[in-house]
Amino acid sequence: QVQLVESGGGLVQPGGSLRLSCAASGSIFSIGAMGWYRQTPGKQRELVATITSGGSTVYAHSVKGRFTISRDNAKNTVYLPMNNLKPEDTAVYYCNAEIYPYSGSYYPIWGQGTQVTVSS
Repeated sequence: QVQLVESGGGLVQPGGSLRLSCAASGSIFSIGAMGWYRQTPGKQRELVATITSGGSTVYAHSVKGRFTISRDNAKNTVYLPMNNLKPEDTAVYYCNAEIYPYSGSYYPIWGQGTQVTVSS
């Protein structure tokens, strides 16, 4: 069984920094795109940043220049250092990955979510 385990969330003051990590474990042949999404109560989950296995990235306009997504393919891990955090970044952050199993088609999975709160 494949799972994603996130870590690194917490409470930080405006202007502060956090670093999210998400590690995939289980029976995995390879991983395609990995990404971070976030959700606040009453709103749809939105894309924060994604990265392909080759390193191509996409960012939400609101986080460009402040967040940097990266991955370590050998560790099946994706990272999201977040700088100059703002109160509007407060949300539950979810990791997502395209899993290619040893047999069968690829499928997407989600992590359990980690809370990020930006407040003074």
